[in-house]
Amino acid sequence: MMTAANEAKAILQRLGVGEAVWGGALPTRSPVDGSSAGLLAETSDLDAVVARSVEAFHQWKRVPAPRRGELVRLLGEELRASKDDLARLVTLEAGKIVSEGLGEVQEMIDICDFAVGLSRQIYGLTIASERPGHHMRETWQPLGPVLVISAFNFPVAVWAWNACLALVCGDPVIWKPSEKTPLTALATHAILDRAIARFGDAPEELSQLVIGGREAGEALAADARIPLVSATGSTRMGKAVAQTVAARLGRSLLELGGNNAMIVTPSADLDMAVRAIAFSAVGTAGQRCTTLRRLLVHESIADALVARLTAAYETLPVGDPREAGVLVGPLVDDAAAHGFETALAQAVEQGGEVVVGGDRVDRDGVYVRPAIVRMPAQSAVVQHETFAPILYVLTWSDFDEAVAMQNAVPQGLSSCVFTDSVREAEAFLSAWGSDCGIANVNIGPSGAEIGGAFGGEKETGGGRESGSDAWKAYMRRQTQTVNFSRDLPLAQGVKFEV
Repeated sequence: MMTAANEAKAILQRLGVGEAVWGGALPTRSPVDGSSAGLLAETSDLDAVVARSVEAFHQWKRVPAPRRGELVRLLGEELRASKDDLARLVTLEAGKIVSEGLGEVQEMIDICDFAVGLSRQIYGLTIASERPGHHMRETWQPLGPVLVISAFNFPVAVWAWNACLALVCGDPVIWKPSEKTPLTALATHAILDRAIARFGDAPEELSQLVIGGREAGEALAADARIPLVSATGSTRMGKAVAQTVAARLGRSLLELGGNNAMIVTPSADLDMAVRAIAFSAVGTAGQRCTTLRRLLVHESIADALVARLTAAYETLPVGDPREAGVLVGPLVDDAAAHGFETALAQAVEQGGEVVVGGDRVDRDGVYVRPAIVRMPAQSAVVQHETFAPILYVLTWSDFDEAVAMQNAVPQGLSSCVFTDSVREAEAFLSAWGSDCGIANVNIGPSGAEIGGAFGGEKETGGGRESGSDAWKAYMRRQTQTVNFSRDLPLAQGVKFEV
């Protein structure tokens, strides 16, 4: 089989990424087999990037929103035409199995469709005025350049969530992808360039790609000309971005870490639960922000459920994600494997028992066997998000205890319960139930659809991306009052005669 790096370079050539991107200092590496495609040129003049984005904003905000939506419609067409190539590149660079790579590009296509509809539905409000001969209204206006900082685990979909909404809202986009996955970003931008060429009259540099390391993201986040920074990644990274942006009174939209739990009750359909746990805990090799990390099981069914999960884990195909039948691909790099091994050692020190998995697979790339660990309590290692396939199992006896256990971590992204009890399901979804941004019943915590706003609370950052009314984050709200009378009454009955 061709090395992953050589296959990636062939795809880049087909998608129109030229040789000019090479010859720099940023290394590329595929987690599939450890091969390198070469060194990428890094973006040098960040000041010029921002200046060009500001100039593009002055032009783009004058374009009617439905016309802006036409550009995103064309992007959706180009993504459909290049779906297989881009999905394959996601597999090669991020290590996702084939169906997950295809699913990620489909997610991009879906958000294009959503944003095209949104371009004709950027609605405001009319508000009753207390003053005769006046009317009030609330409108939404374009905000300005938007910086998108994306993570390696969803190297293209997160950009699309942000970029498609930003573009129809009237905002240019600057994209700083993870330095671990720059090739997918280059390919995506080449696809976007084709859509822009078909569109015909978009301003130059409407969307720009910044290739570089952490320093580039830090410099852009500090630039006061960028009113919104949307950052996806670790809580550590998000806290740094939030402080930088807040220091200049800018806006930040943060989608950070998750430590997601599933509560399994005695009435649950265990066949369904096992299938949901398997995908949620080991999909993307545990490298999703919505990965299932804590399994909270009623004590009466814990042994039976763990036995079934152990049997399923022992048959999980781990290997090259390009191969048919493989369900678990590689971790992104050696640092991720070190985090996996360190967390397992800490779990044992804190009273845990590794039931299955936890070892490395001897092959090129960074492959591990997903682990299940039974824990006596929700100790420090359980409360920490390890971005790897470790599932901690804890037991409970009272449903309120289970909900409290689920909420007793710093993160608040996604959550779920498996139950056939309406009372338990509704309690879980109530104001005193799950404290997460996403709460599911009888499905796992991962695999969100683009129609709903995506994000979470606490150390997850509080941001919302993708569907629902998440578009409002990319615009500025303006309250307008019009006096169509010949009088000038003041609000609240104030009198001021001169």
